[in-house]
Amino acid sequence: MAYITKKFFQKELKKTFKVLMDELGISIHEAQKTVDRKRVFVDGVLLEHKSGEIRGEIEVAVFEPNPLGLEPVFQTEDFAVFEKPSGLLVHPRKREEVQTLNDDIKYLFGRDANAAHRIDKGTSGLIVVSKNKKSDAELKQLFEDKKVYKEYVALVHGEVSQAVDIDEKLLVDLPSSSIRIKVHVHDNGKASSTIIEPIEYDSTNHVTLVKAIPKTGRQHQIRAHLFHVEHYIVGDTLYGVDENIAGDYLDGLVTEKTMIEITKSKRLLLHASKISFEYKDIKYDIVSKVDIKKEFYENCKF
Repeated sequence: MAYITKKFFQKELKKTFKVLMDELGISIHEAQKTVDRKRVFVDGVLLEHKSGEIRGEIEVAVFEPNPLGLEPVFQTEDFAVFEKPSGLLVHPRKREEVQTLNDDIKYLFGRDANAAHRIDKGTSGLIVVSKNKKSDAELKQLFEDKKVYKEYVALVHGEVSQAVDIDEKLLVDLPSSSIRIKVHVHDNGKASSTIIEPIEYDSTNHVTLVKAIPKTGRQHQIRAHLFHVEHYIVGDTLYGVDENIAGDYLDGLVTEKTMIEITKSKRLLLHASKISFEYKDIKYDIVSKVDIKKEFYENCKF
């Protein structure tokens, strides 16, 4: 469970941020964010404003790490790298009662530790985590400045016989699409580029193991670009299937068995396999140790 509700009684009128700081042991900035994220209730009523004073029965939804037992595969004093399993969210969505990678991050390194970037729930592989506020800002800036090199491995439908540079703009929330989170190639989208290189073609199942190198970092970029060139990823429940089916799956209306029959896999066959960057004048090249081809085929249902 990612969030728990802490209750306490505040007898005298007191500044909101001071109440939260004293009771929860947090900074003024964290106290303000807690109110902004609509996690504070006074006498059962949602607190809308962080300024002013409060008293009475106070309820606060706070993040309480409930780790899965994941351990970093590489770490320094300032950051760590995890191999995220497929099916695991990086951060909790709103106040869902699910375990996420964030549980292990906060449990191991404390409140100020954070994922420096994100990968989709269905995608497995390497993810960089900061251990403190300073490294968090520095690492996120590296990603923002496109100074981080990333490689992915995917198993895709069809034969990819040569390298291709997919340079197509991507747009989120296309009005004509019934699925708001889906990304579409569109002239009004943001510039996006992905290099796809074939690794191995499986003629028996008509699929190709490929390397994907995103030169930009858009949402669902690799998935949307591969779908655009008609080599969608095996196991993708959003790209490569009818939108009505995808929507029903997102709403929990389609069984896992049915989706496996449709997508040919128990999971999305996309893996973050390598990440490289320079931090404090040291160059880091971190490569996944997972035998991802073996794992992919163990999940396939051809």
